Amino acid sequence: MKYVALFRGINVGGKNIVKMQDLKQLLLDLGLQQVNTYIQSGNVVFEAALEEIPLRDRIHTAFSKRFGFESDVILRSMDEINTLVDRLPFSAEEIAKAEAADPQVEHLYVYFLENPPEPPKLDAICRKHTGPDLFQAGEREIYLLCSESIRKSKLAIGISKAFDSATARNWKTVLKLTDMLAKL
Repeated sequence: MKYVALFRGINVGGKNIVKMQDLKQLLLDLGLQQVNTYIQSGNVVFEAALEEIPLRDRIHTAFSKRFGFESDVILRSMDEINTLVDRLPFSAEEIAKAEAADPQVEHLYVYFLENPPEPPKLDAICRKHTGPDLFQAGEREIYLLCSESIRKSKLAIGISKAFDSATARNWKTVLKLTDMLAKL
């Protein structure tokens, strides 16, 4: 099966530094095939025969032993990534409006979750949210459309607090990983 692994909190702000070649080697040492990394933030595509949960646990344990710190890892199959892309909940007009507000930054993100987002947490985010940013829950992800930079988004802060083990990727990265999976 083809997977993408998304590691949380590595190579951010000069902390938890992991070279992508070392991460790739770790996954190869675990017996995974066709391992390829993308940028320095812990994105890896590969093939494996194992199912998601035992595979995730195996990668997590090996990562901690090899690098000496914990990093949550989220796995998605190629089918799940394709479905996630196909179900983008924002219209072209909504995206264009956000991009026009500040063309220098990314506006569209996906927060990848280990489990489906819990309705009480989503409701709490909705109750606190004011402003032009938009979000929508998916199967095991939350889509976020920022009107400005994600760094200025109170909604992004709310999502990160409510789902503290989530890892976010911008839409361009999601599309690149989708393409890399298709080419494996």
